Amino acid sequence: MPRQIVLASRPSGSPTAANFLLTETDRPELADGQVRVRNLFMSVDPYMRGRMNDVKSYVPPFRLGEPLEGGAIGTVIESRSPDLAEGDTVLHGLGWRDEAVLPAGSAQRVTVIAGLSPSAYLGVLGMPALTAYVGLLDIAALKPGDVVFVSGAAGAVGSVVGQIAKIKGCRAIGIAGGPDKCRALVEEFGFDAAIDYRAGNLRKALREYAPGGVDVYFDNVGGEILDAVLTCLARGARVVICGAVSQYNESQVRGPANYMMLLVARASMAGMLVFDYEDRYPQAMAELAGWLRAGKIVSREYVVHGTVGDFPQTLLMLFDGVNTGKLVLALDGS
Repeated sequence: MPRQIVLASRPSGSPTAANFLLTETDRPELADGQVRVRNLFMSVDPYMRGRMNDVKSYVPPFRLGEPLEGGAIGTVIESRSPDLAEGDTVLHGLGWRDEAVLPAGSAQRVTVIAGLSPSAYLGVLGMPALTAYVGLLDIAALKPGDVVFVSGAAGAVGSVVGQIAKIKGCRAIGIAGGPDKCRALVEEFGFDAAIDYRAGNLRKALREYAPGGVDVYFDNVGGEILDAVLTCLARGARVVICGAVSQYNESQVRGPANYMMLLVARASMAGMLVFDYEDRYPQAMAELAGWLRAGKIVSREYVVHGTVGDFPQTLLMLFDGVNTGKLVLALDGS
């Protein structure tokens, strides 16, 4: 029988295995217009932690005792819709389970690209890359010659931010944890430089790499790193708040202590949600795919092979800083 992960209890601080329950479910008959999808790859994303809290946010919280949701790539194994056929590879939002039953209109057929795993549609051709594209080009209004700093730079979003900045003629500096990640930023993703925030005086390093100040800061982590970068802004800088992974397991989120530096630098800070920019998706996807084919951006994934029951422990890898690139769970050795 198909299996799924449900939220057994709401975490206080870091989630634990006790917060999740692996259950079996029936295989319901399809209604007209529905498809049954066998999931192959499940996206593992920081925002999922926020949905475990019963608080008002930009998406509803997960419900206790009900299956969780998330991006997934799968194969249609049964269809009662003329729009999708058995064997089609699709992107949809019902991860955390072996099989998904959903309206055909809620699944997007994707083209399998030779030499590229279909899981790329969860990363470099999916939401993380769209987030990087919109955040830099629409919200930060990136200009050639800008000095761009990115926190969480070795992750799914951050690694693409730096690569787009380079394509657009900017200087890209990544902030990450550990020498291996910093090495990957420069040698694999093409950043101009990388700062290991664990290695010492972060503010000193920021000033060394951006003596004239930071023009664009793309923030994925919040907390102390955000505080440090705010002291190094160039006049007219733009700060994009994409996420705050350092705060997701905290009972009380800590706001920026140095926000008055926005006034000093005549800078701006804006939060972003990629879902607000759906009209930009076609152009963004076309450009991203073109850059990928041309070798201007590279795709890197941290793939965990296992079963749907491995999803909770895979999620925790995000907060331990295990992954470089997009974190994906491949089901049954896919």
